[in-house]
Amino acid sequence: MRHDLANRDDIETLVREFYTEAFSDPLIGPIFTQVAKMDLDHHLPIMCDFWETVLFNANLYHRNALQIHYALHKRHPLTRDHFDRWLALWIATIDSHFIGETADLAKRQATRMAGSIHRRMQGRSGSDFETVRHRSASGE
Repeated sequence: MRHDLANRDDIETLVREFYTEAFSDPLIGPIFTQVAKMDLDHHLPIMCDFWETVLFNANLYHRNALQIHYALHKRHPLTRDHFDRWLALWIATIDSHFIGETADLAKRQATRMAGSIHRRMQGRSGSDFETVRHRSASGE
C-alpha cells in the first residue's frame, strides 16, 4: 500500500529505486554510469540530503547542484530529452511507491528543477517565467 513521503527512510527508498531505474535506462543510464561514473553507495546519502532538504527543509544539502550539472554538461551535453527522461523516471518512481501531498511536492519540485537546470545549460535564465526577449542596443 502506498503512503506519503514522511521521513528519511522514505526518501532513501525513493532515491534508491529511482537510481536503480535511471542507471539501467538506455538514454540517461550511460550518463550516470559512464560519464559521471557515479557510485550509488557514495551518492545515495548526498541525494537523500538534497531531497530531505527540498521536501522537509532539513538544511542538510550544501553543495551547488547547478555547478555539478554544468561540469557534467561540459563532458556530455545534457539535452531536453535527458531532462525529460530523468523527470519521467522520477515521477514514475514516486507514483509506484508513494501518494500524497509530499509526494506531489516532490514531483512539482523535480519538474521545476529539470526545467530550470535545462534552461541554464542552454545559457538562458533558469526562470519558469522566461518570456522577455533581449534586444540589442539597435532595437533588433
